[in-house]
Amino acid sequence: MAKTLGYIGIGNMGLPMAGRLLDAGHQLTVCDINEAAARPLLERQAQPAASPRAVAERAEIVFASLPSNAAIREVLLGADGLVHGAAIRIYVSACTTGSPFAVEMSEALAERGIATLEAPISGGPAGARAGTLSVMVSGPRAAYDEVVPYFRAYGRTLVYCGEKPGLAQVLKLANNILYAVGFLATAEALAMGVKAGLDPNLMLEAIAAGSGRNAAIEEVMPRHVVSRSFDYGAALEILMKDVDLALAEGEAQGVPQLVCQQARQLCKLAMHQGWGQRDVSELAKLVETWAGVEIKAPSE
Repeated sequence: MAKTLGYIGIGNMGLPMAGRLLDAGHQLTVCDINEAAARPLLERQAQPAASPRAVAERAEIVFASLPSNAAIREVLLGADGLVHGAAIRIYVSACTTGSPFAVEMSEALAERGIATLEAPISGGPAGARAGTLSVMVSGPRAAYDEVVPYFRAYGRTLVYCGEKPGLAQVLKLANNILYAVGFLATAEALAMGVKAGLDPNLMLEAIAAGSGRNAAIEEVMPRHVVSRSFDYGAALEILMKDVDLALAEGEAQGVPQLVCQQARQLCKLAMHQGWGQRDVSELAKLVETWAGVEIKAPSE
């Protein structure tokens, strides 16, 4: 049955995810600090709201895709925050925040009778558009069961981690640190092969069928690096935030992360060069510069 939902944060991930909810036939009330960002949804009959509070006055279930913990805190607990809305019963966070912050926000909303589902996602903008995201969820089981049909609008794989706040955040951070390490290692491996005379497309074909396959091999390298488009759709500063959060989580758990620390240093170097707003796939250019080769097919 169609239901009025709320969505706050219409960015690279929020726009296609909200679009998938519209595709599924749900009424949607949307809000973003950049009014123009929501225009494609408004053209599809989504309703605008002037503030998070206004969204929560209309929608019982509100989703959010926001870039930072500071933004999330303001959206949830600020003067015009969701917490003041009369209709909201369930808050669904698609954000990557780290587990301590997730616990803090969950407890603050629970005091007002609002259930929180931490539901970070993986699969990038392309996965959001296709409805094939991996959705990792923790929070009250009853709330999860109610929201499952809406998750299925944009997610192919749903993994319920348990009721304990923050569990889904730990899983998402594990995913993202592996993404960062895998991408950088893949860039080094392909640069080695190309400099020796191999066609990177040949390398990708072989490795994708072998034990070295990963997300960089299957998607990011062929579509966004070898093609030289560098348009994966996520900013480096977002990955940097997630890598920092993952290492903080590992430290809190007493887990050594020597390899992950190296990946962090490379990301940090790119940030120091002013690359924060550049596409995450451009990290390959660091390796290319040092190797003196571009990861692209030989000229015809």
